Amino acid sequence: MIASIVVGSDGSDTAAVAVRAAAELAQSLGARLHVVSAYRPLSGVRVAGAGADPERAEWAVSPTIEVDAMLAEIGATVRTMGVQPECHARTGDPAEAIIDVAEEEQADLIVVGSKGMHSSRRFLLGSVPDNISHHAPCSVLIVRTD
Repeated sequence: MIASIVVGSDGSDTAAVAVRAAAELAQSLGARLHVVSAYRPLSGVRVAGAGADPERAEWAVSPTIEVDAMLAEIGATVRTMGVQPECHARTGDPAEAIIDVAEEEQADLIVVGSKGMHSSRRFLLGSVPDNISHHAPCSVLIVRTD
């Protein structure tokens, strides 16, 4: 039985295809949906202020705001499909972020888009779907996004 699904998004149109597929599956199965987006922190930028969260203060200028806004928009779209998603903004590598959330949430399925699996660069650098398919702690559904 699939009770928990994790999907990643970078806000692109192709990622939206994977998110939509994951949301439809979650809705039909009554599963929890976790949407993950990874970002790289700005180096050398610090935000000062009373009450600033020291863990996130370094990134509070742009990446966090952009990722949080993107996840809020994705969450609103998914809610119109009848699913209440839990959104996760993480620093670092996208594949690692998705795998980490899948492990933390004991996900039964990770849904990823196929973008990035077709270029010759993936053999040198790897791709998010390829890395996830090799290292996931659960089953992986790769959705055709092209």
